[in-house]
Amino acid sequence: MMGELIDEALVYKEKGNEAFKAGDWQRAISQYSQAIKVGGEHHKDRSVFYKNRAACYLKTLDFRRAEKDCQVALEITPSDPKSLFRKAQALEGLEKFEEAYKTARDAWNTDPNNKALQQMLERLHTVVQERVTQHNLTSNKVTKMLQLAFDFTQPTDKRITAMNNIHVLARDSVAADILCKEGIFGRIQRLLKVEKNKDIILSAIRIVGEVCNKSVERTQAVLKEVGIPWFLEIIDSTEEERVTAAQHCMQTILNSFSGLENKTESKPVKELCDQHQKEIDTLLSCLLYSVTNPTISGLARDAIIQLITRNVHYTTLSWAERLVELRGLWRMLEVCSELEEYKYESAMNITPSSRTIAAVCLARVYENMYYDAAKERFLTQIDEYVKDKLLAPDLESKVRVTVAITSLLLGPLDVGNTIISREGILQMILAMASMEDDELQQKVACECLIAAASKKDKAKAIISQGIDILKKLYTSKNEGIRVRALVGLCKLGSSGGLDASIRPFADGSTKKLAEACRRFLVKPGKDKDIRKWAAEGLSYLTLDAEVKEKLIEDRPAIQALIELTKGGDQSVLYGVVTTFVNLCNAYETQEMLPEMLELAKFAKHHIPEEHELDDPDFVSKRVSILGNEGITTALVALSKTDSDNSKELIARVFNALCGLQEIRGKVVQHGGAKALLPLALQGTAKGKRQAGQALSRIGITINPEVAFPGQRSLEVVRPLINQLHQDCNALENFEAMLALCNLASQSESIRQRILNEQGLTRIEMYLMEDHQMLTRAATQCICNLVMSPDVVKLHEKENDRVKFLALLSEEEDEETSVAASGALAILTSTSEICCKKILEVKSWLDILHTWIANPSPQVQHRGVVTILNMINTGKEITEKLFQTDIMELLMGLSQLPDDTRAKAREMAQKCLKAAEKYKLIAKSDEAESPPAPIPDVFKEEEERQRLEEAEQE
Repeated sequence: MMGELIDEALVYKEKGNEAFKAGDWQRAISQYSQAIKVGGEHHKDRSVFYKNRAACYLKTLDFRRAEKDCQVALEITPSDPKSLFRKAQALEGLEKFEEAYKTARDAWNTDPNNKALQQMLERLHTVVQERVTQHNLTSNKVTKMLQLAFDFTQPTDKRITAMNNIHVLARDSVAADILCKEGIFGRIQRLLKVEKNKDIILSAIRIVGEVCNKSVERTQAVLKEVGIPWFLEIIDSTEEERVTAAQHCMQTILNSFSGLENKTESKPVKELCDQHQKEIDTLLSCLLYSVTNPTISGLARDAIIQLITRNVHYTTLSWAERLVELRGLWRMLEVCSELEEYKYESAMNITPSSRTIAAVCLARVYENMYYDAAKERFLTQIDEYVKDKLLAPDLESKVRVTVAITSLLLGPLDVGNTIISREGILQMILAMASMEDDELQQKVACECLIAAASKKDKAKAIISQGIDILKKLYTSKNEGIRVRALVGLCKLGSSGGLDASIRPFADGSTKKLAEACRRFLVKPGKDKDIRKWAAEGLSYLTLDAEVKEKLIEDRPAIQALIELTKGGDQSVLYGVVTTFVNLCNAYETQEMLPEMLELAKFAKHHIPEEHELDDPDFVSKRVSILGNEGITTALVALSKTDSDNSKELIARVFNALCGLQEIRGKVVQHGGAKALLPLALQGTAKGKRQAGQALSRIGITINPEVAFPGQRSLEVVRPLINQLHQDCNALENFEAMLALCNLASQSESIRQRILNEQGLTRIEMYLMEDHQMLTRAATQCICNLVMSPDVVKLHEKENDRVKFLALLSEEEDEETSVAASGALAILTSTSEICCKKILEVKSWLDILHTWIANPSPQVQHRGVVTILNMINTGKEITEKLFQTDIMELLMGLSQLPDDTRAKAREMAQKCLKAAEKYKLIAKSDEAESPPAPIPDVFKEEEERQRLEEAEQE
């Protein structure tokens, strides 16, 4: 039996060798892995299997796995030269140059005749020497800065500068290692106990994060020296900048253990996650237990919940199910049930955004419950929490459970609706709303009723049971209750949605409700809570076109909405942004086909009616006013939300603003382009599309260097390419290609990014579209992309790219033919292969005729430049050209008395002059014959122009 297993392992090894020789690295890895598995721990060739697989990993640039396999091979067969050599290669790839040099030395000692090893040693010796020199310079800088920064006798400004310099130095791995050896973590821990200067504290926290960045060893060192509790201490602050710095520092630590990066498209490295699962789990568990710590600040609590939210998704650390196991839902619900104005013995410090942030976290966790059993566990834990609170006899529990249900209805809506559907819950809330002598109960009940009316069936139930209660509450002396009751009435009054024919209340009631909301919103002296609820009331009422028109003319009300967003309070997000969405008509509408309308009429179904005030002209006017009033600043302030649905709403408003060309400059000026980038990469599919289209529109109108300065010009490429998808409509495709065309003209680095993101392949698909505008945009984009040497090489390969461009240069659409002929002119100027490829097109002569006799001076000029490039490649191509009538056509063009074609005429003369060196035509000073007549093709063109002029007269 053992013999059979060993033989099978060798078979797999041989198959792996064959795949390796064929260059199929992945198949070779698979075969060697099977050999390792089948052969078992005692196979005589086990070390060979590992070092062979390491060779494959080196080919795929997976240096981490290559080093690991070499290490296993060396444990089985110490001092094996191949294993040592490959380990040295892997270490060099990982930029562990000192270790690589030492390993290469060990390999050379066992195999001194290996020339590849000698070359590697020479190369690594140079690198190591340079690094030693650099290390000494860096070490001196670090030592000097450390002395200044931690010396309390030095002036504060010098210490601040020194701390900032250490922060910059820490970005270099050599400096980070030196700082680690110098005990930077302990120094900072002791410093923060006594330091008072905010700038120094901020820099110190940032230094810790920078030293830990992308280094497991240094990250383990900081946790060992200062411990996780220290990080929970430094995040506990009422200063926003400090909390943000500490939050970033903790995310960096999680990133180091998992391979994540602070980029939207980043994914964790599974091997790293598995290796450091214990540390990751411990960190997240400590964060979760801190959520309900009553002593920490509200800002710290928000930051901790946001950290958890960012890491629960399956594309990050997939921590959702683990959070449920640790009864994390209870902790989140405890935060959701808190009220700023209601304090008791164990009350937590919260901010106006805390409940919203916790609700978003619950929604994110629920999104990651991918199978029924997980969803059931989630719901069971929520049910247990609600029952536990309802069983308690005190008022506090009843109030808190109602507030928690409200948060659920704002977060995982399906769960919230399930809970409120439980027997007696809605009745309890209505009863609380009726408690005339208890304003707190009335207030929280009102909020819950508002949230519960999201579904039509719930809205109907509340209209039938609670409308009288809400009307009565609207007469309350307490403004907080009045405004909430008003919002409840607004929401119920808007339950007809966009349908102008449905009016739950009497005619004119909606306008009166809107006026009441407006008074609460703009009245001086009103606290933020009341103005926030007034904004939410408008978010429901602005589904009515008449309310939109009245509100848009009310500049103080618009400015009051914008003012609410200052400070980034997440609790105002829904009300303000939804109002803007409604004013811009940026919501999703279902297109009604004429035949479906007829069918609905026949079946006597209700057909929604659109209000005349929602016509495009009215919508454009409203968008223009909002843009000029500066709502971009409000959108930018609120775009930092973790809620994907909220991101979609913000993206919709941005896209509506960018739909007007005259507003795009203001969007960029107020930071809109920067805010749109993350919105286009993260969130709902519809939200990403909306943000992507907004970026396209900015890229079309505004110089990319202004709209997307620096690194942003590279980051915007992916969102634009994502718009080149079959799910996107033709307008989105067209706008994205125009923006990419502008970007591609900027620099080679941008062209390379477009190539790396598979942009060329996506763009080329539209060359074959039966849509003139899409074909034109794609051709123009390729015309700019061919300026890249790598794109030229792609056209040189065995494919029909050059042929397709040649055929497109004959297109009737002038702009398409200009772009195609321009691309060919660029390609043929640098590539002899592309010149030859033109002659491989069956109709090449017809194409050249079209260029020379083209009605468009631009196409004619570019076409003749391509012919000149073909002539300059050599006698072979020139002879083939001049065996036809091309020479006569060029001679005729060279003497054409038309100043609009001066460039083409000049190029034709150069073509004839270039042909002289091949002695295919006589030099012009030797020729005695009269000038050749203008070819018929030009006479025909002149005749056609005369006829057209006659018709015009």
